[in-house]
Amino acid sequence: MLLAGEAWQAKFRDFQSEAWRLETLPVYRVPQEAEEFSRFLAGERFPGPYEDSWTAMIRRCRESGGSVGRVHILTRPLSDYLRFEFERYYRHQAPIGEDIRILDVTERENPLPGIEDFWMFDKAEVVLMHYQPDGTQISRELYEGDVSPFLEYQRIALAESVPFEEYVKGLDL
Repeated sequence: MLLAGEAWQAKFRDFQSEAWRLETLPVYRVPQEAEEFSRFLAGERFPGPYEDSWTAMIRRCRESGGSVGRVHILTRPLSDYLRFEFERYYRHQAPIGEDIRILDVTERENPLPGIEDFWMFDKAEVVLMHYQPDGTQISRELYEGDVSPFLEYQRIALAESVPFEEYVKGLDL
């Protein structure tokens, strides 16, 4: 089942305790970010803290005892997009409670080779995120099989990664 519009938004509105993502790409081409990304490349930075619908969702989730998290698998040097993502999103979202972690595989073997991006909700539902090689999203697909492999991917990603705020200490972005 392909997810878009209201069906996709409902996943974030209706999950009970956890929304978790594995990110594997160095670039995500998101049309609504194009202008901000261009400004970032021109030297603009994003002061904080800021509040938007995503940070509000993180706060609501944390207040009710739930969690929102992700692990981003990456290599150095960081792509321009990753530097943008760190500055625009992660730097503001981690301090308010999103469990953002980095799995840097620059000088080590990737413990999750070939695993594609996905979201997992309440350890029960998985949405596969499909992208073109340039980072343009093709589709989102509700996975209808056994979620056990994705629970294992999450376990490995969490065990092998470090918190975002720890990762960026001393890193020249």
